[in-house]
Amino acid sequence: SAAVWDHGGTSSTIRRRSVPVLIEHILHRKGRAVETIPTGASVADAVARLHERNIGALVVTGDGPDEGAPAVVGILSERDVVRALGTPGADSASLLAQPVDSLMSTDVATCDPRATVDELMRLMTDRRIRHVPVLDGGGLAGIVSIGDIVKSRIDELQAETDTLHE
Repeated sequence: SAAVWDHGGTSSTIRRRSVPVLIEHILHRKGRAVETIPTGASVADAVARLHERNIGALVVTGDGPDEGAPAVVGILSERDVVRALGTPGADSASLLAQPVDSLMSTDVATCDPRATVDELMRLMTDRRIRHVPVLDGGGLAGIVSIGDIVKSRIDELQAETDTLHE
């Protein structure tokens, strides 16, 4: 929540009112681009894309109910790949050749652009996840990472500090 300082008219008391920071504000600042990968792409292709884009997750898409509109069917994170590679007896060459849908997480937590940063922070903490796709009207509207949430909170705290020092 961003701070709004209310001087209360004639009163010298300063009260803090909270204005929730919405996920759509984060998307407006960072952009709505989302890296996606189809279910049948290889894990090796996914790893290469994660490396090239310097990102931690790819949204996995498959056939949606509307022709031409892919649906979010999973998410593949660095964690998913590392856990699979770290499994005793895992053969890295065959693992990298597998399709992403063999490793992806299918229980994808999503949010709406009107969700608050506080709500998303709680969701990420409770589910121990770092990336949440944003869906608007059923379509993919962006993705928010834990880093985006932390940056938003730091910006909020800096704004409050600046306001107090004015």
